[in-house]
Amino acid sequence: MKAPQVNVQQLGLEPADDGDFEALLALRIAAMREGLERLGRFDPARVRERLGRSFSPANTRHILLDGQRVGFMAVTRGESMWRLDHLYVDPACAAQGIGGWALGRILGEADAEGVAVALTALKRSDANRFYERHGFRRIDENDWDVHYLRPAQNRSPRQES
Repeated sequence: MKAPQVNVQQLGLEPADDGDFEALLALRIAAMREGLERLGRFDPARVRERLGRSFSPANTRHILLDGQRVGFMAVTRGESMWRLDHLYVDPACAAQGIGGWALGRILGEADAEGVAVALTALKRSDANRFYERHGFRRIDENDWDVHYLRPAQNRSPRQES
């Protein structure tokens, strides 16, 4: 049975800070564990190391449902391309439209700036179908990951003052 969709009015974003690392790590482990185990690659130390290498509170926002953290996303913004470094939703809250809402926010901001968005997803993960449904195209893959790109969308010209 499919989980009910949340009311988007219940959702929000909040900036992360340095003290959030452990909570975000726990969310990342919960969200990725099944997929990593499926590939025989689950290693909590490696999950910690990879998040630690890319963790930047300035680029990270909590995804809130009724004021409670249920996920997080991190975006590194460049001039012509952004990289979605992380987008995770607590598995207990999956399939309720939360990830789609969060991704929609990122893509809306990217469209407003006229930039492409790149990301990497774990092979054989349900995330691959999710990203393809949202306009991402596979551009490369290796033994463990699939690399995606969503080209820059047309934007209306900014009015000059």
